[in-house]
Amino acid sequence: MQNGPWGSGGSQVDEKVIEIANRIKNSRPPKKLIFSGVLLLLLIIGVVSSMYKVDTEETGVVLRFGQFSGFSEPGLNFKLPFGIERVYLVKTGRVLKEEFGFRTVQPGVRTAYTKQGLEEESLTLTGDLNVSDLEWIVQYQIADPYKFLFRIKDTEETIRDISEAVVRKTVGNSNVTDVLTTERAELAMAIEDDLQKILNSYDAGVRIVTVKFQDVNPPEQVKGAFNEVNEAEQQKESLIFQAREQYNREVPKARGVARSKILQAEGYAVERINRAEGETSRFLALLTEYKKAPEVTRKRLYLETLEDVLPRLEEIYIMDGNGAGAIPLLPLRAGVKGETK
Repeated sequence: MQNGPWGSGGSQVDEKVIEIANRIKNSRPPKKLIFSGVLLLLLIIGVVSSMYKVDTEETGVVLRFGQFSGFSEPGLNFKLPFGIERVYLVKTGRVLKEEFGFRTVQPGVRTAYTKQGLEEESLTLTGDLNVSDLEWIVQYQIADPYKFLFRIKDTEETIRDISEAVVRKTVGNSNVTDVLTTERAELAMAIEDDLQKILNSYDAGVRIVTVKFQDVNPPEQVKGAFNEVNEAEQQKESLIFQAREQYNREVPKARGVARSKILQAEGYAVERINRAEGETSRFLALLTEYKKAPEVTRKRLYLETLEDVLPRLEEIYIMDGNGAGAIPLLPLRAGVKGETK
Protein backbone atom coordinates (compact mmCIF):
# COMPACT_ATOMS: atom_id res chain seq x y z
CA MET A 1 0.00 0.00 0.00
CA GLN A 2 1.40 3.34 -1.06
CA ASN A 3 1.78 6.22 1.30
CA GLY A 4 -0.85 8.82 0.37
CA PRO A 5 -1.16 12.43 1.50
CA TRP A 6 -2.97 11.30 4.58
CA GLY A 7 -0.70 8.32 5.39
CA SER A 8 2.71 8.25 6.98
CA GLY A 9 3.76 11.14 4.76
CA GLY A 10 1.11 13.31 6.46
CA SER A 11 2.54 12.58 9.88
CA GLN A 12 5.92 13.78 8.71
CA VAL A 13 4.39 17.07 7.62
CA ASP A 14 2.73 17.49 11.00
CA GLU A 15 6.01 16.97 12.72
CA LYS A 16 7.66 19.65 10.59
CA VAL A 17 4.86 22.14 11.35
CA ILE A 18 5.20 21.47 15.07
CA GLU A 19 8.95 21.92 14.82
CA ILE A 20 8.60 25.30 13.05
CA ALA A 21 6.04 26.47 15.62
CA ASN A 22 8.41 25.57 18.46
CA ARG A 23 11.19 27.55 16.83
CA ILE A 24 8.99 30.61 16.46
CA LYS A 25 7.89 30.28 20.08
CA ASN A 26 11.42 29.98 21.29
CA SER A 27 12.57 32.99 19.15
CA ARG A 28 9.77 35.37 20.41
CA PRO A 29 11.31 38.57 21.92
CA PRO A 30 10.87 39.22 25.58
CA LYS A 31 7.93 41.31 26.81
CA LYS A 32 10.16 44.21 27.96
CA LEU A 33 11.50 44.64 24.48
CA ILE A 34 7.99 44.69 23.05
CA PHE A 35 6.89 47.28 25.63
CA SER A 36 9.91 49.45 24.84
CA GLY A 37 9.16 49.28 21.14
CA VAL A 38 5.56 50.28 21.70
CA LEU A 39 6.64 53.23 23.85
CA LEU A 40 9.13 54.32 21.21
CA LEU A 41 6.49 54.08 18.51
CA LEU A 42 4.04 56.11 20.59
CA LEU A 43 6.75 58.70 21.26
CA ILE A 44 7.50 59.05 17.56
CA ILE A 45 3.81 59.35 16.74
CA GLY A 46 3.37 61.94 19.51
CA VAL A 47 6.30 64.06 18.32
CA VAL A 48 5.21 63.93 14.69
CA SER A 49 1.57 64.67 15.49
CA SER A 50 2.49 67.60 17.75
CA MET A 51 4.20 69.51 14.93
CA TYR A 52 2.28 71.43 12.30
CA LYS A 53 2.97 74.21 9.83
CA VAL A 54 0.94 77.38 9.25
CA ASP A 55 1.42 79.12 5.86
CA THR A 56 1.85 82.88 5.48
CA GLU A 57 -1.76 83.34 4.33
CA GLU A 58 -3.21 81.20 7.11
CA THR A 59 -4.10 81.46 10.78
CA GLY A 60 -4.37 78.39 13.00
CA VAL A 61 -7.37 78.01 15.31
CA VAL A 62 -6.37 75.80 18.26
CA LEU A 63 -8.97 73.78 20.18
CA ARG A 64 -8.10 71.97 23.43
CA PHE A 65 -10.56 69.25 24.35
CA GLY A 66 -12.98 70.91 21.93
CA GLN A 67 -12.72 74.34 23.57
CA PHE A 68 -11.13 77.37 21.91
CA SER A 69 -7.55 77.81 23.13
CA GLY A 70 -6.01 80.46 20.87
CA PHE A 71 -4.57 81.29 17.47
CA SER A 72 -1.27 80.20 15.97
CA GLU A 73 0.81 82.44 13.74
CA PRO A 74 2.45 81.45 10.42
CA GLY A 75 5.48 79.19 10.74
CA LEU A 76 6.27 75.94 12.54
CA ASN A 77 4.09 75.39 15.63
CA PHE A 78 3.52 72.70 18.26
CA LYS A 79 0.37 71.34 19.88
CA LEU A 80 -0.50 68.67 22.39
CA PRO A 81 -0.64 65.29 20.62
CA PHE A 82 -3.09 62.37 20.63
CA GLY A 83 -6.13 64.54 19.91
CA ILE A 84 -5.75 66.70 23.02
CA GLU A 85 -5.41 69.76 20.82
CA ARG A 86 -6.71 70.13 17.28
CA VAL A 87 -5.77 72.83 14.80
CA TYR A 88 -7.92 74.22 11.99
CA LEU A 89 -6.08 76.23 9.33
CA VAL A 90 -8.03 79.21 7.95
CA LYS A 91 -6.88 81.35 5.00
CA THR A 92 -7.18 84.78 6.61
CA GLY A 93 -4.57 86.47 4.39
CA ARG A 94 -6.31 85.72 1.10
CA VAL A 95 -9.22 87.46 -0.58
CA LEU A 96 -11.81 84.78 -1.24
CA LYS A 97 -14.36 84.99 -4.04
CA GLU A 98 -17.83 83.68 -4.73
CA GLU A 99 -19.14 83.75 -8.30
CA PHE A 100 -22.78 84.09 -9.30
CA GLY A 101 -24.24 83.48 -12.74
CA PHE A 102 -21.00 82.02 -14.08
CA ARG A 103 -18.11 79.85 -12.97
CA THR A 104 -14.39 79.99 -13.62
CA VAL A 105 -13.46 76.73 -15.33
CA GLN A 106 -9.70 77.02 -15.86
CA PRO A 107 -8.16 79.70 -13.63
CA GLY A 108 -4.57 80.57 -14.36
CA VAL A 109 -2.72 81.33 -17.56
CA ARG A 110 -5.74 80.78 -19.80
CA THR A 111 -8.85 81.49 -17.81
CA ALA A 112 -12.16 80.19 -19.13
CA TYR A 113 -15.71 80.76 -17.91
CA THR A 114 -18.97 78.93 -18.30
CA LYS A 115 -22.66 79.71 -17.79
CA GLN A 116 -23.92 76.22 -18.45
CA GLY A 117 -26.68 75.26 -16.05
CA LEU A 118 -26.59 78.63 -14.25
CA GLU A 119 -29.40 80.40 -16.07
CA GLU A 120 -31.72 80.41 -13.06
CA GLU A 121 -28.99 81.86 -10.88
CA SER A 122 -28.23 84.76 -13.25
CA LEU A 123 -31.77 85.77 -14.29
CA THR A 124 -33.05 88.54 -12.00
CA LEU A 125 -36.39 90.35 -11.97
CA THR A 126 -36.22 94.16 -11.83
CA GLY A 127 -38.66 96.57 -10.23
CA ASP A 128 -40.40 97.39 -13.51
CA LEU A 129 -41.06 93.67 -14.15
CA ASN A 130 -38.23 93.24 -16.66
CA VAL A 131 -35.66 90.46 -16.58
CA SER A 132 -31.90 91.01 -16.61
CA ASP A 133 -29.11 88.49 -17.01
CA LEU A 134 -26.84 89.42 -14.11
CA GLU A 135 -23.36 88.09 -13.32
CA TRP A 136 -21.58 89.28 -10.20
CA ILE A 137 -18.85 88.38 -7.73
CA VAL A 138 -18.51 88.81 -3.97
CA GLN A 139 -14.98 89.16 -2.60
CA TYR A 140 -14.43 88.80 1.13
CA GLN A 141 -11.80 88.17 3.79
CA ILE A 142 -11.98 86.18 6.98
CA ALA A 143 -11.67 88.74 9.77
CA ASP A 144 -12.18 86.33 12.71
CA PRO A 145 -11.24 82.71 11.90
CA TYR A 146 -12.86 81.29 15.05
CA LYS A 147 -16.23 82.87 14.27
CA PHE A 148 -15.87 81.87 10.63
CA LEU A 149 -15.47 78.22 11.63
CA PHE A 150 -17.89 77.81 14.51
CA ARG A 151 -20.53 80.59 14.53
CA ILE A 152 -22.19 79.36 11.34
CA LYS A 153 -22.31 75.78 10.15
CA ASP A 154 -21.48 76.43 6.46
CA THR A 155 -20.20 79.96 6.11
CA GLU A 156 -19.46 79.84 2.37
CA GLU A 157 -22.94 78.61 1.55
CA THR A 158 -24.45 81.17 3.91
CA ILE A 159 -22.55 83.97 2.16
CA ARG A 160 -23.83 82.72 -1.19
CA ASP A 161 -27.44 82.55 -0.01
CA ILE A 162 -27.37 85.99 1.61
CA SER A 163 -25.61 87.55 -1.40
CA GLU A 164 -28.17 86.18 -3.81
CA ALA A 165 -31.05 87.36 -1.62
CA VAL A 166 -29.63 90.87 -1.21
CA VAL A 167 -28.88 91.23 -4.93
CA ARG A 168 -32.38 90.13 -5.91
CA LYS A 169 -33.91 92.51 -3.37
CA THR A 170 -31.82 95.50 -4.50
CA VAL A 171 -32.28 94.82 -8.21
CA GLY A 172 -35.98 94.18 -7.62
CA ASN A 173 -36.30 97.71 -6.21
CA SER A 174 -34.68 99.29 -9.31
CA ASN A 175 -35.76 99.59 -12.91
CA VAL A 176 -34.02 97.76 -15.70
CA THR A 177 -32.43 100.91 -17.18
CA ASP A 178 -30.61 101.66 -13.93
CA VAL A 179 -29.37 98.09 -13.68
CA LEU A 180 -28.13 97.92 -17.27
CA THR A 181 -26.64 101.40 -17.66
CA THR A 182 -26.04 104.23 -15.22
CA GLU A 183 -26.71 102.99 -11.67
CA ARG A 184 -24.68 99.78 -11.62
CA ALA A 185 -21.91 101.13 -9.36
CA GLU A 186 -24.39 102.63 -6.88
CA LEU A 187 -26.37 99.38 -6.74
CA ALA A 188 -23.20 97.36 -6.13
CA MET A 189 -22.24 99.65 -3.21
CA ALA A 190 -25.72 99.33 -1.71
CA ILE A 191 -25.55 95.53 -2.00
CA GLU A 192 -22.12 95.53 -0.33
CA ASP A 193 -23.39 97.58 2.63
CA ASP A 194 -26.50 95.44 3.15
CA LEU A 195 -24.54 92.21 2.87
CA GLN A 196 -21.99 93.36 5.44
CA LYS A 197 -24.71 94.40 7.89
CA ILE A 198 -26.44 91.01 7.67
CA LEU A 199 -23.18 89.08 8.13
CA ASN A 200 -22.31 91.27 11.13
CA SER A 201 -25.69 90.44 12.67
CA TYR A 202 -24.87 86.75 12.20
CA ASP A 203 -21.45 87.30 13.82
CA ALA A 204 -19.87 85.45 10.90
CA GLY A 205 -16.37 86.93 11.25
CA VAL A 206 -16.32 87.95 7.57
CA ARG A 207 -15.41 91.32 6.02
CA ILE A 208 -16.82 92.07 2.56
CA VAL A 209 -14.12 93.53 0.29
CA THR A 210 -16.24 94.33 -2.75
CA VAL A 211 -19.34 93.41 -4.69
CA LYS A 212 -18.87 93.84 -8.43
CA PHE A 213 -21.16 93.32 -11.39
CA GLN A 214 -19.12 91.40 -13.94
CA ASP A 215 -21.65 91.54 -16.74
CA VAL A 216 -25.24 92.75 -16.97
CA ASN A 217 -27.21 91.97 -20.09
CA PRO A 218 -30.85 91.88 -21.08
CA PRO A 219 -32.37 88.57 -22.15
CA GLU A 220 -31.53 87.45 -25.67
CA GLN A 221 -35.01 88.29 -26.99
CA VAL A 222 -34.60 92.04 -26.31
CA LYS A 223 -30.82 92.32 -26.27
CA GLY A 224 -30.60 94.35 -29.49
CA ALA A 225 -32.97 97.06 -28.29
CA PHE A 226 -31.25 97.38 -24.93
CA ASN A 227 -27.85 97.61 -26.61
CA GLU A 228 -29.13 100.54 -28.65
CA VAL A 229 -30.34 102.23 -25.48
CA ASN A 230 -26.97 101.64 -23.85
CA GLU A 231 -25.15 103.10 -26.84
CA ALA A 232 -27.40 106.15 -26.74
CA GLU A 233 -26.68 106.65 -23.04
CA GLN A 234 -22.96 106.35 -23.67
CA GLN A 235 -23.16 108.83 -26.53
CA LYS A 236 -25.10 111.20 -24.29
CA GLU A 237 -22.42 110.98 -21.59
CA SER A 238 -19.72 111.52 -24.23
CA LEU A 239 -21.42 114.66 -25.56
CA ILE A 240 -21.88 116.00 -22.03
CA PHE A 241 -18.20 115.40 -21.35
CA GLN A 242 -17.21 117.17 -24.57
CA ALA A 243 -19.46 120.13 -23.72
CA ARG A 244 -17.94 120.39 -20.26
CA GLU A 245 -14.46 120.23 -21.75
CA GLN A 246 -15.34 123.02 -24.21
CA TYR A 247 -16.87 125.04 -21.39
CA ASN A 248 -13.79 124.62 -19.20
CA ARG A 249 -11.59 125.73 -22.08
CA GLU A 250 -13.58 128.69 -23.44
CA VAL A 251 -14.99 130.27 -20.28
CA PRO A 252 -11.62 130.82 -18.53
CA LYS A 253 -10.24 132.17 -21.83
CA ALA A 254 -13.14 134.63 -22.14
CA ARG A 255 -12.75 135.65 -18.53
CA GLY A 256 -9.06 136.29 -19.13
CA VAL A 257 -9.77 138.44 -22.20
CA ALA A 258 -12.45 140.35 -20.28
CA ARG A 259 -10.09 140.92 -17.40
CA SER A 260 -7.41 142.15 -19.80
CA LYS A 261 -9.85 144.59 -21.42
CA ILE A 262 -10.94 145.88 -18.02
CA LEU A 263 -7.32 146.43 -16.98
CA GLN A 264 -6.61 148.25 -20.27
CA ALA A 265 -9.66 150.44 -19.79
CA GLU A 266 -8.69 151.20 -16.21
CA GLY A 267 -5.16 152.08 -17.33
CA TYR A 268 -6.49 154.29 -20.12
CA ALA A 269 -8.84 156.02 -17.67
CA VAL A 270 -5.98 156.69 -15.25
CA GLU A 271 -3.86 158.02 -18.13
CA ARG A 272 -6.59 160.35 -19.36
CA ILE A 273 -7.30 161.60 -15.85
CA ASN A 274 -3.62 162.28 -15.22
CA ARG A 275 -3.29 164.02 -18.58
CA ALA A 276 -6.37 166.12 -17.91
CA GLU A 277 -5.11 167.07 -14.47
CA GLY A 278 -1.75 167.98 -16.01
CA GLU A 279 -3.41 170.12 -18.69
CA THR A 280 -5.54 171.75 -16.03
CA SER A 281 -2.51 172.55 -13.91
CA ARG A 282 -0.67 173.94 -16.93
CA PHE A 283 -3.66 176.05 -17.93
CA LEU A 284 -4.01 177.42 -14.41
CA ALA A 285 -0.31 178.27 -14.37
CA LEU A 286 -0.66 180.08 -17.73
CA LEU A 287 -3.72 181.89 -16.43
CA THR A 288 -1.77 183.09 -13.43
CA GLU A 289 1.02 184.38 -15.70
CA TYR A 290 -1.52 185.92 -18.08
CA LYS A 291 -3.11 187.87 -15.27
CA LYS A 292 0.28 189.22 -14.31
CA ALA A 293 1.31 190.24 -17.89
CA PRO A 294 -1.44 189.74 -20.48
CA GLU A 295 0.32 191.21 -23.52
CA VAL A 296 3.59 189.41 -23.01
CA THR A 297 1.89 186.11 -22.22
CA ARG A 298 -0.31 186.41 -25.32
CA LYS A 299 2.65 186.94 -27.61
CA ARG A 300 4.59 184.10 -25.98
CA LEU A 301 1.70 181.71 -26.43
CA TYR A 302 1.30 182.84 -30.07
CA LEU A 303 4.98 182.26 -30.81
CA GLU A 304 5.07 178.91 -29.04
CA THR A 305 2.04 177.81 -31.02
CA LEU A 306 3.65 178.85 -34.31
CA GLU A 307 6.84 177.08 -33.29
CA ASP A 308 4.88 173.93 -32.73
CA VAL A 309 2.67 174.15 -35.82
CA LEU A 310 4.88 175.54 -38.55
CA PRO A 311 7.44 172.67 -38.59
CA ARG A 312 4.66 170.27 -39.43
CA LEU A 313 3.75 172.10 -42.66
CA GLU A 314 5.28 171.11 -46.00
CA GLU A 315 5.14 174.62 -47.47
CA ILE A 316 4.84 177.98 -45.74
CA TYR A 317 3.68 181.14 -47.48
CA ILE A 318 3.97 184.55 -45.82
CA MET A 319 1.87 187.25 -47.44
CA ASP A 320 2.56 190.93 -47.23
CA GLY A 321 -0.02 192.78 -45.34
CA ASN A 322 -0.25 195.46 -48.02
CA GLY A 323 -1.02 192.85 -50.69
CA ALA A 324 2.26 193.22 -52.52
CA GLY A 325 2.79 189.44 -52.81
CA ALA A 326 4.49 186.54 -51.13
CA ILE A 327 7.53 187.24 -49.00
CA PRO A 328 10.47 184.89 -49.67
CA LEU A 329 11.22 182.57 -46.71
CA LEU A 330 14.57 181.00 -46.15
CA PRO A 331 13.93 177.65 -44.33
CA LEU A 332 17.03 177.69 -42.17
CA ARG A 333 15.76 175.16 -39.67
CA ALA A 334 14.43 172.63 -42.19
CA GLY A 335 17.77 170.95 -42.69
CA VAL A 336 18.34 170.69 -38.95
CA LYS A 337 15.02 169.01 -38.16
CA GLY A 338 14.71 167.11 -41.41
CA GLU A 339 11.58 168.99 -42.47
CA THR A 340 10.32 169.01 -46.03
CA LYS A 341 10.94 172.30 -47.85
